[in-house]
This record gives sequence, C-alpha cells and structure tokens, in this order.
Amino acid sequence: MEIDFTSSLFWIAVGQIVLIDIVLSGDNAVVIALACRNLSPEQRRTGIFWGVAGAVCLRVVLTVFAALVMNLPWLKLVGGLLLVWIAVKLMLPEEDDGHDIEPSSHLWGAVKTIVVADFVMSLDNVIGVAGAAHGSLVLLLFGLAVSIPLIVWSSQLILHWMERFPVIVLLGAGLLGYVAGQMIFSDPGVLGLLPPMPAWSATLAGSVGALLVVVVGRWLEQRILARQDVTIV
Repeated sequence: MEIDFTSSLFWIAVGQIVLIDIVLSGDNAVVIALACRNLSPEQRRTGIFWGVAGAVCLRVVLTVFAALVMNLPWLKLVGGLLLVWIAVKLMLPEEDDGHDIEPSSHLWGAVKTIVVADFVMSLDNVIGVAGAAHGSLVLLLFGLAVSIPLIVWSSQLILHWMERFPVIVLLGAGLLGYVAGQMIFSDPGVLGLLPPMPAWSATLAGSVGALLVVVVGRWLEQRILARQDVTIV
C-alpha cells in the first residue's frame, strides 16, 4: 500500500487501526486499574504512566514484527482465521467475573504486572492492527501513534460507552471480520490458488468476513445466554 496522505484509502485504513485498538483495548484499562488499586494516589499515577509506556513499547515492537512477516505465504490466512475467532469471541458474554490480576503494593510490581498482562492480552490487537495496515510500516506506526494516546486518556470512558452501547462491540466485531476477510483473500498462498480476480473482490471478501462474524457471533451469543438462563432456573 503506497503512502498518500491525501488518499481516502489511507485515512480509511488509519480509521480501521484506531477503531480496532479502541474496541480491543477495553480489558487493558481494567488490568491497569486492578494492578494499581493498592498504590497511593501519587504512586498510582506513576505506575500507570510507566506501565502503559512499557506495554505500548512492547506492543509496537510486536505489531511491527507481525506486519513485516505478514506478507509471507499462508501467514495472512492463519492470521485471518485467528482474527475471525477473536472477533466472534468479542461478541460473546463473559462467563466469569473480573480478571485474575493481583494488585501490587509497590510501584514497580504494579508496572511489571501491567506490562506482562498487556503482553498476554495483546495477540488480538497485534493481529488486527497488522492486518489493517496492509503491510505498510508507515501506516502502521501512524495509526498506532493516533490510537495509543486516545486509549490511554479515555480508556475508562471507552469502557463505559461499550457497556452502555453494545452496538459498538457489534460494529467492532464486524470490522475485525472485514479485516480478516481481506487478510485471507490477499494471502499470497491463497491468491496463487485462485484465477485473476477483479479489484472489488477484496471488498467482497471483507464483507463476507464481517457477515460471517456477526452471524456466528450472534448465534453463539444466543446459545450461551439461553444456557445461562436454564442454569439460573
């Protein structure tokens, strides 16, 4: 993907990166709050700053690595299938309460907890953002530079919005499905098996991916809710 700051395609891709990061970073805000809740107010601010800084640096390194290797044959196919699973899982209700995060009573313990937890939870972000960047390192870094401050400053507000307006989660899952469909279709190994396709085929593949995620996610969601209702009764 060529970099053209006047191109609508460039800004659409940036928007996809920002939205993916917002939708998939809600849990990270909770982890930060849980890890720092036993610190004093002053230490809490410092812990959040260094924890987020370390987690962001680690995620940028992982995402850049993923974007660089994503053009190898069959990796986009694998990444796209993983992203479909992540998107469907995003739509499902939580089956347990809270996070298994131990609060720390000292500053650097909290920082370590934030960085390690974010590393474990970053697979979805890394795959989604790398796919939306279409192999462009400049686009990837630009999108992350826009989205990371937004997440850090407004994470609690984002969580509140996602709880109050579930349609945000649905749209986010659909976006992930769209990116996944395009990733799978643009995999060099997959393209080698297909005849020459028109330019609009990538959009069609993305739309199929989004529809698949929404339909399967809704179906599984209804099954889980029905099972939970039976258990309660």
